[in-house]
Amino acid sequence: MTEIQNPTEEPIVEAPQAEISSSEQIEAPEAAPATDASEPTFQTKAEVIARLKVLAETDEEATRQELDTLKSVFYRIHRQEGEAAFKQFVEEGGNAEEYIPAPNVEEAEFKAQMAIIREKRAKIAEELERKKEENYQKKLEIIEKIKAILANPDEINRQYNEFKALQQEWNDIKDVPAEKATELWKNYQVTVEAFYDNLKINNELRAYDFKKNLELKTALCEAAEKLADEEDIIAAFRKLQQLHQEFREIGPVQNDLREEIWNRFKAASTIINKKHQDFFEGRKAQEEENLSKKTAICEEIEGINTEELRTFNEWNQLSEKITELQQQWRTIGFAPQKMNQKIFERFRTACDAFFTKKAEYFKSVRDSLNENLAKKQELVALAESLKDSTEWKETTEKLVDLQKRWREIGTVPKKYSDQIWERFNAACDTFFAAKKEATSGQRNEQLENLDKKKSIIERLAAIEPGDMESELRDKLRAAQEEWNQIGHVPFKEKDKLYKLFREQMDRLYGAASANATRRRINKFKDDIKSAAQDGGARIKERLLRQKDILQNEIKTYENNLGFLSLSSKSKQGNALVDELNRKVEKLRSDLQELKDKIAALEENK
Repeated sequence: MTEIQNPTEEPIVEAPQAEISSSEQIEAPEAAPATDASEPTFQTKAEVIARLKVLAETDEEATRQELDTLKSVFYRIHRQEGEAAFKQFVEEGGNAEEYIPAPNVEEAEFKAQMAIIREKRAKIAEELERKKEENYQKKLEIIEKIKAILANPDEINRQYNEFKALQQEWNDIKDVPAEKATELWKNYQVTVEAFYDNLKINNELRAYDFKKNLELKTALCEAAEKLADEEDIIAAFRKLQQLHQEFREIGPVQNDLREEIWNRFKAASTIINKKHQDFFEGRKAQEEENLSKKTAICEEIEGINTEELRTFNEWNQLSEKITELQQQWRTIGFAPQKMNQKIFERFRTACDAFFTKKAEYFKSVRDSLNENLAKKQELVALAESLKDSTEWKETTEKLVDLQKRWREIGTVPKKYSDQIWERFNAACDTFFAAKKEATSGQRNEQLENLDKKKSIIERLAAIEPGDMESELRDKLRAAQEEWNQIGHVPFKEKDKLYKLFREQMDRLYGAASANATRRRINKFKDDIKSAAQDGGARIKERLLRQKDILQNEIKTYENNLGFLSLSSKSKQGNALVDELNRKVEKLRSDLQELKDKIAALEENK
């Protein structure tokens, strides 16, 4: 027998569960998000597609969660295949900058099967809604039939069996549209209650019915109370809905026990509903936090100004940074369902934009390198056509011009750099060696010049610097003028001789500079002793500005030195490096003098 419950009592309707978001996938070099530990262990994209075909071609139900998981697995496998192919390409000697990812050839079949399944699910949902509406109409008809029995009170006892049959028919009819369920149930309860209020049956039979219903409802209460210990709150909530359906279908209990048994069942239900609500609120808060983290990642990538990137190294450093952000993205869980796909699209768009611009930059640089290679190959051909010439003066001018043009042309692809330089340099060396041999009459003069320059070096080495800075500088200037007036020395002695000369000059100039610095520092200390306090502050401010300027100049020179040390292998390049090193040392000496003056100011306070 069906219990008449309070008219205010409403059936518990299951809250819609938050759907698991669709898989997030970034094509190589981006990466797919981490997947759940319970994800099926598919090894290939073909296995994923085979599973989709089963879902598309059979009556097996395709859940939203499984479809999202299959999508995540499919793109993760594709990413892993891409990473393996890229690694193999590099290990086999390929240039990482020239790697082109293989297309995802299985993606068309994957999307086709997904489309079939979506259409199938849409039809099932449409049929389910139609069936719910049909059930709704049937239940309305049952209510009307019970009302018809109530219209003839004298016949109620005789029509009891018909009433019970209508109740059973009601229970056999399942789902109705969710938005109509509550109102329909209320109408049914009111009608059934009216029937029982008018029913005159044997009290003994009624008491037995009440006792039986009480036992059944007590068992349901106990089952509902045990659900509080269920670890899986989603499963517990679904079981509770089943218990509620059973509770409704059991008839009434004794009137004075109705409120008591209902309150017990409702109390157990409240505990499960509260846990269910807390679970989804907690997940919602976590999803909002995940959205905030993912938004921050998107903003960081979108904030990159690619217009300021000028070198391969700068692009590669940022590429590594974005790869780290992609790894971080995969450790973050889902965002709220309505935003999950949007934030992923934003992330993928930002990544794609960066890597597209990087590819464009690399292509433009490769084009420039190849253009430079073509120009230098032309110069090599010209140099090789001149290497056997005996027109010494005219050919020398031509080769010197070719060397100048060579320096003006930018770099070439790295794998051709040494090869093409060696050809060009060999052609030039061949000519100049032949020219040198042909002009060997100059040899004696060069040997005399060698002795003269050695004599200058010996005189410089014998000088012990004293405090007479002006006299020492006069000697050094005279030595430099004498050196410059002496002609060429044998080529193979040239660099070694100049290095010895330079060492002596640097030693003596360094000593002269040190003496001058000490005098300037001492004079500075004397000057500031008589300076007013505010005057000392102005001096310090001026010195600090000069210090900043010198530090910036040193940093600029050091950067240039780093570039030249890596890019230049020529002797002229080495000479330039040496010159820059001397300038840096001079700047560092000036910087130390400024620091000493600032320290003197501090001591004077």
